[in-house]
Amino acid sequence: MIIIKPSYYKDFKCIAGDCPDSCCQGWEVDADDESLEFYKTLDPSLEIKQRIDRVLDKDEFDNNIFTLAPKKRCPFLNDENLCDMHIAIGGEHTPFTCRTFPRFIHDFGGTREIGISFSCPVAADMMYNMQGHLQFESEYMDELPTLNDIDAATYIKLKNARQTAFDILASDKHITERLQELLLFAKDLQEELSDYEEANVPISFQDVFRNPELINPEWQEKVDNMQIKPISNTNANENIAAYFIYKYFLDAVFDLDMLSKVKMAIVGVLINTYFGEDAWTVHLWSKETEHSQYNMDRYKKLLKEAQCLKTNSILCMLK
Repeated sequence: MIIIKPSYYKDFKCIAGDCPDSCCQGWEVDADDESLEFYKTLDPSLEIKQRIDRVLDKDEFDNNIFTLAPKKRCPFLNDENLCDMHIAIGGEHTPFTCRTFPRFIHDFGGTREIGISFSCPVAADMMYNMQGHLQFESEYMDELPTLNDIDAATYIKLKNARQTAFDILASDKHITERLQELLLFAKDLQEELSDYEEANVPISFQDVFRNPELINPEWQEKVDNMQIKPISNTNANENIAAYFIYKYFLDAVFDLDMLSKVKMAIVGVLINTYFGEDAWTVHLWSKETEHSQYNMDRYKKLLKEAQCLKTNSILCMLK
């Protein structure tokens, strides 16, 4: 299997208790099946075993979760912002989400793509302030490809198209011109892939980002104070767009909805522009949206249905 990751991936280091916005606070913690099986083997007399049993619960979707402590803190997050479960039984036995965050892993048959998300403030700072264009490193791992029903021709077509998208973003044109070119390229490619119907739901751009599930009230303040202004021709805005293209573009092999994924890249730049031009703003959006299934499902729906996020509407915002 080929492993692909951004060149900055190896430089990421979690700062644990020194983190300004802990990933152990604000959202529910899922308990995956493998971890649950391990917890069953723990000695019942262990304090950590008793704590695990006390806080295990089911959410409204019947997922196994740990009940949050006050202020939406993970029940194992101690006063030093360190994980008591990690300390007691080792990081390898914490839930899968905890072990991998903020990393994401996408398998495409014989290729596995790995990256890190803006939802971590340390990762956000690193990606936002990266100089130069996004570069990748690859290596071979002795692991068999995962079973899948990916259409090979569509995958190759999208992979080549994604490289074109990266090339567009890396050009010397002003970022607004690059984003316009990227969106028009995506519009034409989408017509080759499948039908894409845009609706006219009358919701403002600002209201798109008033998420029903609020994780950090600071995000709501950012949305309330939105300022429409021109897009800055900065490395940061190219980095944001490239992040979305890398993370989401090839997922179109599964649903053929490539245009929405390119819209996300462009709207990501508008988020940075309108709600606060810094890594913290993009981090807040990511934590609110990319890591809330409810908010993300709503956002994906609005990318196709909101009048303000139609292709032509976005092009107008880029002028």
